[in-house]
Amino acid sequence: MRGTLVDRYRARLEDSLARYDVSLPWWLPTCTTVMNAAGVIVALVQRHALVPPAPIALAGLLILVRFMFWPVTGNLIPPWLGAIAVLVGVPILLTDPVTPDFAPVLLVLLATEVAAIASLTLAFTVTGLSIAELIVAQVWNGLSGYPVYIVAVLLGLSGGVTLRWYHRALNAERGKQDAAREQAILAERQRISREVHDVVAHSLSITLLHLTGARHGLQQDRDIDEAVEALTEAERVGRAAMADIRRTVGLLASTSTGTRPLPGIDDIAGLVERTHAAGLDVRYEQDGDLSVVGASAGLGLYRIAQESLANIAKHAPTAAARVRLRVDAAGTTLTIRNTLPAGTAADTASGSGIAGMTARATQLGADLRAGPSGGHWVVEVAVPGPPQQKSERNEPATSPRQEVTP
Repeated sequence: MRGTLVDRYRARLEDSLARYDVSLPWWLPTCTTVMNAAGVIVALVQRHALVPPAPIALAGLLILVRFMFWPVTGNLIPPWLGAIAVLVGVPILLTDPVTPDFAPVLLVLLATEVAAIASLTLAFTVTGLSIAELIVAQVWNGLSGYPVYIVAVLLGLSGGVTLRWYHRALNAERGKQDAAREQAILAERQRISREVHDVVAHSLSITLLHLTGARHGLQQDRDIDEAVEALTEAERVGRAAMADIRRTVGLLASTSTGTRPLPGIDDIAGLVERTHAAGLDVRYEQDGDLSVVGASAGLGLYRIAQESLANIAKHAPTAAARVRLRVDAAGTTLTIRNTLPAGTAADTASGSGIAGMTARATQLGADLRAGPSGGHWVVEVAVPGPPQQKSERNEPATSPRQEVTP
């Protein structure tokens, strides 16, 4: 029950602070209110014990009434109205000064409070009137130690202004962090969407090729074994794609969804082989030692090859294609080339495949070119810089050229 009451009080007070665009923590105005109330009570007790004269009692009541504004109305008292109550009540208390006097402390707290939550114009006005009241109280009523009180009021003004700008700077920093967090989330979502797009586009293209082969086998050759083999391969590709999609989407979760590694540059040969088995006329050539290529570069090149082969299977399934991977001292180059069917207009603007490959190349710091060239459609991506040599094995930097015709 106690926790519920405190939570309700806190929520109500924070809502009231938000209406005035005040970002102070809820406990700060609570402490200020308690200190003000304690100061008023002490100042009244200092003057004729617990039964002060009527004017003194009315002054104390006037100051205390402003603290009842929020419990009654649910809104914070306007700063100017609260300032008037204190600036009217304190001079009445100072008509009967004591040593030491707690009444000027109320002016110090007022200057701090107004400077923290109100405009600077009102803060300087309240501070000036407070200093004037202290001077008048010293001249007419002999207030002792008034220079110390004046310095305290100025310090209160300084503290309030500092608190105001501190919270403004804190809110600005929080805004920057929120914006950076949103940008990071958006970038991660875009990266995952590219992963899902590449996996789905490639797997569907290969599955459709297998299904087309199965249909041809049944319709034209009446070869049930060939059709079953094609359907089995289509099923395998679909299941593998589902596993890739689960793993990729699982990156959004806070827990790991599996231990299967992401594909790399060594998997490009298998990718080409599966695409060829699905019915696409594609050859693979390899030059250099793939083991010196980093994991991030390998994943990016694999996805680009996957997207390119999916595009070939979708737009030019009868074309002859060639995938060439070269690793040397200058960097790593991946080239995917396919013949353009007669009468086919190359459109580089439609679809998201080129944009996705370009984004991946940009992440790798690579250059990507995609477009028609001499009757072919060519996608070439070059990752610059010499590959880092592995120190654990004494292997040559390059290996004999391989040519694979699946």
